[in-house]
Amino acid sequence: MAELEITQNQSLMPKLIDYLSSLLQRVAEANDINGRFQPQKISVFHGLTRPNISIQNYLERIFKYANCSPCCFVVAYVYLDRFTQCQPSLPINSFNIHRLLITSVMIAAKFMDDMYYNNAYYAKVGGISTTEMNFLEVDFLFGLGFRLNVTPTTFQTYCSYLQKEMLLLQPPLNSSLCMGRSPKLQYICFNEDDSSSQQQQQQQQLVV
Repeated sequence: MAELEITQNQSLMPKLIDYLSSLLQRVAEANDINGRFQPQKISVFHGLTRPNISIQNYLERIFKYANCSPCCFVVAYVYLDRFTQCQPSLPINSFNIHRLLITSVMIAAKFMDDMYYNNAYYAKVGGISTTEMNFLEVDFLFGLGFRLNVTPTTFQTYCSYLQKEMLLLQPPLNSSLCMGRSPKLQYICFNEDDSSSQQQQQQQQLVV
């Protein structure tokens, strides 16, 4: 089971960070390119410049200091996907991914874990002020429509897609990946109320 392999084995967390950061990196790079041709809305998550720290190093920093359960990173991935569906004018890019990450992980920890750090602590981990962290949390929650519940089926499906990302990382990069475009890379978008896999496959997908 993907859930058991990825989130219930602490030794696999570095791999989970690798898979998630690789996926988000390619999504951000692709949207950076698309942003040159399509106008994208500026939000509170956007920085004036691209952060110097990479997505992978940023995720590793969050994992090291947040001390949240491993499942929070998968749930944060679900939240990010929901956010992009609810806010199509705010695609993930290099200017907003870091703030989106720290916010989604913090909210996931509050929803999933019995014990978690407060906003001031997460602000220090994320390299932002407490005031900004508070604003980001509120904006993210409204952007999600407060849809925080993640069903076991949804959780399992997103774990499976992270495992597929592992397979993409194993072979050498081909030309499409080097250009930031991969026909296999996708944010899965489906209606979690649908019970059949056929209905899920028919839902809209964000393909990079």
